[in-house]
Amino acid sequence: MKKIITIAILFFSILSYSQQMSLEKGKFYLGGNRIDSREARNLFATNVKAAALYKQAKSKEALGGFLLGLGIGLTVGDLAIGLFSDKDYPSALTYAGLGSIAVSVPILSGRKKRYKEAIEIYNSEHKELKLGATNNSIELNAVSNQNGFGLQLKF
Repeated sequence: MKKIITIAILFFSILSYSQQMSLEKGKFYLGGNRIDSREARNLFATNVKAAALYKQAKSKEALGGFLLGLGIGLTVGDLAIGLFSDKDYPSALTYAGLGSIAVSVPILSGRKKRYKEAIEIYNSEHKELKLGATNNSIELNAVSNQNGFGLQLKF
């Protein structure tokens, strides 16, 4: 009986202590400890909407990073061609690179908003002790029947 009560108290103390997630300088922190993106993805998987926002943010990050790298590469490559050959420097490659950089800026700026929305959903879900996308409730009741007294755990 003591073991059951101890386990029940331990179980509810773990549930009541939910750590808040935060985003600082592009890195995820859970309760002050840095977590990598794989762990964050697994934590966001408990809620469908948070997982979708996280996936959108990662897609924006990948696409924006590709466009930014492509733009920088085209611009620097055209600069190198212009410096070491007799061709005119601002050619179509430079303008294409600058256009790619200009397109990547709004794409990259939208990812932080999506990350923050996913974190807000995660924090609000765990503040209210709703675990998982199904939001099951957990109850611990004292019961008595013909066999005696006991504890009933419903989840």
